[in-house]
Amino acid sequence: MDDPTLVLPDDDKLHEECGVFGVWNVPDAAAVTALGLHALQHRGQEATGIVSFDGRHFHSHRGLGLVGDNFSNSKIIDSLPGHVAIGHNRYATTGDTILRNVQPLYADFEFGGFAVAHNGNLTNAHVLRRALVRRGCLFQSTTDSEVFIHLIAISLYSTVVDRLIDGLKQVVGAYSLVALSNEALMGVRDPLGVRPLILGRIGNEGTGGWVLASETCALDIVGADFIRDVEPGEIVVINDQGVHSIKPFGRARERFCVFEYIYFARPDSVVEGTPVYDARKRIGAELARESPVPADVIVPVPDSGVPAAMGFAQESGIPFELGIIRNHYVGRTFIEPTDHIRHLGVKLKHSANAPVLKGKRVVLVDDSIVRGTTSRKIVEMVRHAGAREVHMRISSPPTKHSCFYGIDTPERGQLLASRHSVEAMASLIGADSLAFISIDGLYRALGQPERDIARPHFCDACFTGDYPVPLPDQQDNSERQLSLLAENT
Repeated sequence: MDDPTLVLPDDDKLHEECGVFGVWNVPDAAAVTALGLHALQHRGQEATGIVSFDGRHFHSHRGLGLVGDNFSNSKIIDSLPGHVAIGHNRYATTGDTILRNVQPLYADFEFGGFAVAHNGNLTNAHVLRRALVRRGCLFQSTTDSEVFIHLIAISLYSTVVDRLIDGLKQVVGAYSLVALSNEALMGVRDPLGVRPLILGRIGNEGTGGWVLASETCALDIVGADFIRDVEPGEIVVINDQGVHSIKPFGRARERFCVFEYIYFARPDSVVEGTPVYDARKRIGAELARESPVPADVIVPVPDSGVPAAMGFAQESGIPFELGIIRNHYVGRTFIEPTDHIRHLGVKLKHSANAPVLKGKRVVLVDDSIVRGTTSRKIVEMVRHAGAREVHMRISSPPTKHSCFYGIDTPERGQLLASRHSVEAMASLIGADSLAFISIDGLYRALGQPERDIARPHFCDACFTGDYPVPLPDQQDNSERQLSLLAENT
């Protein structure tokens, strides 16, 4: 049955992957984890969960909705005792949004309990799942993250860490994860380091605890200090003896997700040593150098377009103004989604600041164009507010390809840039002109030489189609479709 509520037009963005958080040797671990997840709320808003360990028993609470919807009740926090916990914010890239898919996933093994929270996507999950089902494994969810549980269950190794390594060597994909056993908190990044994970310390050295998180902004809210990024292909094992590093994979060339800088990470995070806010301003400045336009005012599409618009304005010398105001208190509404109400949906989230726009040549700065539906409505709204010209500048290259590494993107045929030239896109969204930052310009803004086709520094597959991690599930699906087609002809 369709949801009778009005869904605001956020489906025209590339949605975040997920957020993970874990603490070791921290009083009120569940409460601290809830705070960390609150800071990571931007990475997933569909569901959240926490698993804690009190030294004898594991405790779990998982629910649909936001962190505040699930963990503001002190009784729930009190039901999660212990000095150790992991948590997860979910935005579904695989599996339905139902309670059995909410993480962390937990299982009882012969060696004790084991919980795992996963950010990213396994590109061979379907192939592995079929093989595991044939071996008798019974899956309780439809998320690819459960593959980790079953690979650990059937492993013949004796220790938890060795079983985890055994499982990791069988998966293909882009991922970071935090896991919890009776004896240790573990953090893992995929061999190419596509997805982020950082290590922090909370409290005094020697007597304090440890934190694993997707971003540094989660350290700030719990009063922890940043120690370092977990390295690509590294397993960090935290126990009563301290922090131990294991690197079971061969050395690979790193390909960190470039979209973390453009949109996903929170502006106050530091990603791979680079402050995100500064990076976005530099991207905006580079965009201004590449695609200048005579204008009276630079206006960000809030909130994600703000830092890039500031950089654009500073570089171009054109005033920066908040010509669009975002309503931060909009969620789902009770209004029946008639065609008229759907059309008004964008106005529930964004309102034009007409005195700033009237009679002006306006440059709108946004982070991306996916389907183009929201861009078209915003351009229309700005024109209706009296803008004389509306130009659009985008702080990422055209998104022409789907992501298979944990970012929820439409199928390629639904991506506007995959089907139209930039000039045609400008016409479709109603802008007087449209320009995207070039891929080389993006690299320059991030402190790299122009993109080396043979050895690119980032994962930029959504722009270039250069997928650094193999896609077994996609190949398998294509082969199965060809087989079915052959059978039916």
